[in-house]
Amino acid sequence: MPTKICKLIQHHPFQDARIFKKEAKSLLKAGYDVTIVAPRTNGYLFNIDGTPYTRQFLSPVFIHEGIRIVTYKDRRETLEQLIANVHTGKCTTKDVNLLIKTGLAQQADIYHAHEYLSLYAGVCIKRELRARGKHVKLIYDSHEFTPDLYAPIPQEKKTILYKALLEMLKEVDHIIAISDSMKTWYLSINPKLRIDVIYNSPPLLRNRTAKNFRKPHLTMCYEGNIDPRRGSADRILEITRVANNKLDFRFKIIGGVRSHQSFAVPPYLRGKIFRSGWVDYHMIPQQMADVDIGWIDYKLPFSLNHMFAMPNKFFSYLNNGVPVLVNKCHEMESFIRRHHCGLVIDKPLPSVADYVYAIHYLHKRRDLLKRMSDNAYRVMQESYAWEHMEPILYSVYKRVLKPAYLGYIL
Repeated sequence: MPTKICKLIQHHPFQDARIFKKEAKSLLKAGYDVTIVAPRTNGYLFNIDGTPYTRQFLSPVFIHEGIRIVTYKDRRETLEQLIANVHTGKCTTKDVNLLIKTGLAQQADIYHAHEYLSLYAGVCIKRELRARGKHVKLIYDSHEFTPDLYAPIPQEKKTILYKALLEMLKEVDHIIAISDSMKTWYLSINPKLRIDVIYNSPPLLRNRTAKNFRKPHLTMCYEGNIDPRRGSADRILEITRVANNKLDFRFKIIGGVRSHQSFAVPPYLRGKIFRSGWVDYHMIPQQMADVDIGWIDYKLPFSLNHMFAMPNKFFSYLNNGVPVLVNKCHEMESFIRRHHCGLVIDKPLPSVADYVYAIHYLHKRRDLLKRMSDNAYRVMQESYAWEHMEPILYSVYKRVLKPAYLGYIL
């Protein structure tokens, strides 16, 4: 029988690009039996834009594109009870936390957690099954630094979460990180942890058409969520307004606001800001065809996650031959300077004027944009596309399955 994998989700949509489109599909292709345990909100699963699926995916268990999806009602215990369970080694709330209860029922060989809270569920599942005589493996796919030691939350809460993380890592057989800096952070906790980096990169775009940078206008793109914490909607409007004083500048948004939110474009910017909305994962290259620059603006230095981020949008831009314009985020800055595939503004918090200056600089240097574009696609083709990440994923699973494999050595 094939090895059974159970991917545990607490917050992400089940069709998340990394979890479903890349990892689960790759593992299915390699012959694994893959199940995703995913949360329902108000009785529904939700799309990547937050829209609830009210007419499909209503069954508690179903198969989607070869992946078995098992759903549960999102209900969990208090933080105090979670911490107590971690440190006592017992899971006294498995009938309350339905992710734990549903995960236990899968009787998988490997559990693969994708968030801090699903890691907690994985730890409880592993301990409970071990008590029943079944020894399973646990992989932690760390999408973020949790706790983020720079985040604006009380220091006492950070300390509690960090101590609980140290305890949970003792049950982890392998960590998957999304950047080299994240890998270094975990190794600073314990240098004996087993850890590999798998970037948030898409499958390589085939049959790429080289971009035309000789057109009179310039289009910058933002891909992803726009909400109070992400996307900088006010800056998109202001950058577009100010940049058009110097050139024919357009801004394209792929993704945007969630299903229950709005983003108003003032009349004087209509015809300058274009919104594709949320599109299918495989349609992103089509939407990127007319894009010249990809924009990432993270609020620094108030987040470890932003400082060391390597987000999906970064590799999406590169895969489509789109040079990246970013503020001084350490990990992306190092990548761009190493591969000459974009422009870094040497400030953690650039002003609108700083961004407009950079846009105008690139507008006047179309040959530079062309070289950056070619470099961006080439580095994906040679080193970073999902085709290069997939063998790392397979290697992690093969090593975890070895009988003598120990992820954490005391």
